[in-house]
Amino acid sequence: MQEEQQPEAAADPMSSSDAPEDGPKETSSVSQNISDADAFKILLEMKLKKRQKRPALPSTVTELDTEDGSKVYVVGTAHFSDSSKKDVVKTIQEVQPDVVVVELCQYRVSMLKMDEKTLLKEAKEINLEKLQQAIKQNGVMSGLMQMLLLKVSAHITEQLGMAPGGEFREAFKEASKVPFCKFHLGDRPIPVTFKRAIAALSFWQKVKLAWGLCFLSDPISKDDVEKCKQKDLLEQMMAEMIGEFPDLHRTIVSERDIYLTYMLKQAAKQIELPRASENEPRKYIPAVVVGVVGMGHVPGIEKNWNSDLKIQEIMSVPPPSPSSKIFKFVLKATVFGLLGYGCYRIGHRTVQFVLSMPATQSYLQRLSEVPQQ
Repeated sequence: MQEEQQPEAAADPMSSSDAPEDGPKETSSVSQNISDADAFKILLEMKLKKRQKRPALPSTVTELDTEDGSKVYVVGTAHFSDSSKKDVVKTIQEVQPDVVVVELCQYRVSMLKMDEKTLLKEAKEINLEKLQQAIKQNGVMSGLMQMLLLKVSAHITEQLGMAPGGEFREAFKEASKVPFCKFHLGDRPIPVTFKRAIAALSFWQKVKLAWGLCFLSDPISKDDVEKCKQKDLLEQMMAEMIGEFPDLHRTIVSERDIYLTYMLKQAAKQIELPRASENEPRKYIPAVVVGVVGMGHVPGIEKNWNSDLKIQEIMSVPPPSPSSKIFKFVLKATVFGLLGYGCYRIGHRTVQFVLSMPATQSYLQRLSEVPQQ
């Protein structure tokens, strides 16, 4: 359709009587002979002209460089923040990236397509069906841990009236507006993270963590969330968490820092320009990448940026520990015990209620009089 419209547009300026008769035909033949490589170069030049050489970036953006000259702009965000959404939009518009990488995995990609109202409803509704699905997908321990963390997210959602992940949805929308911009999921799959986190905790640490998450009810304000964008407060919160659950911090934060860094560096590889023919030499240009991650991951990404990263170890799932097996057995025994006790109590009360009814007592009295007669 574009090739058919271009000759007509080119013919408009040549519509005067002074124009040669073969003018439009020449223009049409030239436009039709543009190769895909030439079209790509034209659009790429337009994109590069729009890209700011000295972009005006928000204070939450950290700039990183690769050895081959590629640039990575890491936007540190608070997952429940309108300000973070604006920071993401501003950064993408300024740098016109080739790749946008977000802190999501394939198991959480559905939030990109849901609207805010649907996500808000989903976050507040944690029911038995979701629990069964989480256990089926991740196992008993990891599934329960996932539901407990979802409860924390639902608590924040209820307190603020805002669904999480708004900055990721904004990144997805803005990336679609940039020519030739790819969108990558940069986080480790959540089942791997939960299984490694559970395996790293002792039996009593699991009980303590579950107890703390179950009874979370402290009020949270929007000011509290925005304070998470300050590195000093964030480091203080992390220090408190490390002191209580160091193994949990390693699996949920530190290992994911490594994974996110690895994915950002993979996305920042040089871009090969299209060639008109196989004989033409290959040409590469540095890439520009925007990473959208939680502010808590930014220090770890900076720390690991110049390291030789290998992610095979942090992608493996260790076998269940003896404490995990014991906890699983105790949990099952507790659940079945509660169900059995509930059935007993319901049955016992039902029998007492039926026996206390006047009609039942009258019927029993008649039965007792029958042998006497």
